[in-house]
This record gives sequence, C-alpha cells and structure tokens, in this order.
Amino acid sequence: MIELLTYKEKWYGRDLAKIDTFFASSQLCNNCGYKNEKVRDLKVRKWECPKCKSVWDRDINVSLNILNEGLKIKTSAT
Repeated sequence: MIELLTYKEKWYGRDLAKIDTFFASSQLCNNCGYKNEKVRDLKVRKWECPKCKSVWDRDINVSLNILNEGLKIKTSAT
C-alpha cells in the first residue's frame, strides 16, 4: 500500500508522512492530549476525556490525531 501512496504523492505533487504503526491515535484526546487506555477496545465508539471532558467519536478523534501527527512530522522534517 505504501508504494501506491508514494506513487500518488509524486503524481499529484503532494507530501506523504508515514505515521508510526504504534502511534496511539485512538487513545489520545485530540483536545488536551490525555492518553485514555480504556478506549483500546474497538467496541468503544464514543468516549469522554476524563481530563478535559471533551466527548469524542472514535473515528473523528483518530482522524484528527493522525492529521496532526502527520503535520508535526512534516514540519519537523523541514
């Protein structure tokens, strides 16, 4: 899959950032960064951060965390 994404990156003139496989994207609160290990279970679809009380849909939280991690990687590489 990475080969296809690398090809598309070059084709469209975009940047690709590879996120670590073990990045805890589903466990981190996108608002405050708190790591909630209780949400490791895939059955947990919505959760409230015990620290900042933000309520998260699992998929939205994961996508925001991956986006921010990718931007952080790209920023530190330049």
